[in-house]
Amino acid sequence: FRASQLNGLERIPAFIRLADDREMLEMALVENIQREDLDAIEIALTYQRLIDEVDLTQEEMSQRVGKDRSTVTNYLRLLKLDPIVQTGIRDGMISMGHGRALISVDDIDKQLEIYEQIIRKSLSVRQTEQLIKSHKNPSKPKEKAVLPNEFKKSQKEWTDRLDTKVEIVRSNNGKGKVILNFNSDADFQRIKDLLK
Repeated sequence: FRASQLNGLERIPAFIRLADDREMLEMALVENIQREDLDAIEIALTYQRLIDEVDLTQEEMSQRVGKDRSTVTNYLRLLKLDPIVQTGIRDGMISMGHGRALISVDDIDKQLEIYEQIIRKSLSVRQTEQLIKSHKNPSKPKEKAVLPNEFKKSQKEWTDRLDTKVEIVRSNNGKGKVILNFNSDADFQRIKDLLK
């Protein structure tokens, strides 16, 4: 209305809608959520207010605000993050993508530890996801296969005969490789000639 007055318009197309307090709140919140300058946490809080105060389901809300239900759910899940992490999203220190990755970390102390690493190391969302995955599934050191005596004997014989370090690596299923070390191109040629 004020913009129309400033432009000198005497008539504007408009809908007159009567609304009670609840409908007014819903209209205000839905209009507010359309602003472009909102951060992900502000959007999530507005969605939560619509659910709590206007008594909308996520499905109804997604229709009102014109977003997929999964988008609404992703925003709402951000509210499960530690308040420090939420502040980081609001302040632009990390993105919504970082926040979504951190949601899967149940331990708050671990969540904050990873959050600090994201900031300190300027991790991308992909790097953050990999870091979280490594925390959840720490790689177990592989059991080193014991080299049978006959292989150890061959390894020593070949080392002596070729006058270079020979390594035999063998897995428990019998697969393996022989590694011949050389110190220079000339040494490589010498070993090659010995193997002919």
